[in-house]
Amino acid sequence: MNKLRSISKWVVPVVILALPLMSLGATILTPTVAGGGRAVTLVEIENLINGIARFLVVISIVLAAAFIIIGGIMWIIARGDDDMVARAKKTILNGIIGALVVLAVGVILQTISGIVTRSFFSGFTS
Repeated sequence: MNKLRSISKWVVPVVILALPLMSLGATILTPTVAGGGRAVTLVEIENLINGIARFLVVISIVLAAAFIIIGGIMWIIARGDDDMVARAKKTILNGIIGALVVLAVGVILQTISGIVTRSFFSGFTS
């Protein structure tokens, strides 16, 4: 510990004094002006939101189905063991609840996507 303190007594001041010199060697990059591209449209935003939402909903439904299947297999393997049957029922119930939550989130995302892109109320206008 004493050796570390004696080394740090010399290293810390040297580093503190050397920091300004290190900044002199840095090159200054001139920022490039953004532009030349095209603006992002609401349709592209809608497609992005819909693509992400569909992907997440599909993955989540697959996971919920896997939980339901695993719960069914646990129930078959239980062979009358009450604790194992209770765990299997809970797993199946959690899978069903997960699927319902995912479907509700999908509906919410579709609604938000429609509101953001102003296509949600298009059927109500004359």
